Amino acid sequence: MWLWQAATGALLVILLVIHMISNHFVADGGLRNYAEVVAYMSNPFVFILETLFLAVVVAHALMGVRAIILDLGISAAADRRLKQVLAVIGPAMCIYATIVMWKIVSA
Repeated sequence: MWLWQAATGALLVILLVIHMISNHFVADGGLRNYAEVVAYMSNPFVFILETLFLAVVVAHALMGVRAIILDLGISAAADRRLKQVLAVIGPAMCIYATIVMWKIVSA
């Protein structure tokens, strides 16, 4: 699991750099307004890239939560239960956020 945490951390840095450049350094004044964000996110490549960014952030964060809880010294049974809970929460968060982004972009 530590290897996945490191891999998502590295991918997170790459996606964050792309996100920062495209959203803050290319945009006039450093920020896009709501209409510009919607137009930008309407590009299918951008939508996929931002969705990937979301998924990597969620995965990295939940693995970090699990690592913190493991440091508290939980039992193997509690760890199994924690993995099951996080395996439901993570995809649910990603699906919900993707649906919200899709509804905003397609409105």
